[in-house]
Amino acid sequence: MKTAKFHIGQVVKHRFFPFRGVIFDVDPEFNNTEEWWESIPEEIRPSKDQPYYHLLAENDETTYTAYVSEQNLLPDKSGDPVGHPEIAQMFGELSGDRYTVRHRYEH
Repeated sequence: MKTAKFHIGQVVKHRFFPFRGVIFDVDPEFNNTEEWWESIPEEIRPSKDQPYYHLLAENDETTYTAYVSEQNLLPDKSGDPVGHPEIAQMFGELSGDRYTVRHRYEH
């Protein structure tokens, strides 16, 4: 089992698609449906034996939650806040590329 490269509260961006987000949970390896995994185009489909991250994500049009493999994430060094409405429930202030994690939050 691999150690997660990214951390809860960290702002990241997708390697291929135009969205970014804040990590709010980490699975040590793939933990989603086979249908979800197979819906990813084969040429960019990630392996299952790596950490997967749950993100409060945004793009130019909307906010949503995303599930992304470690190999498809990059650190977001922009310093810009993420505009997802649920961030305030889970996180405090943005400092650099990370939000401070609130001690308790409800899913």
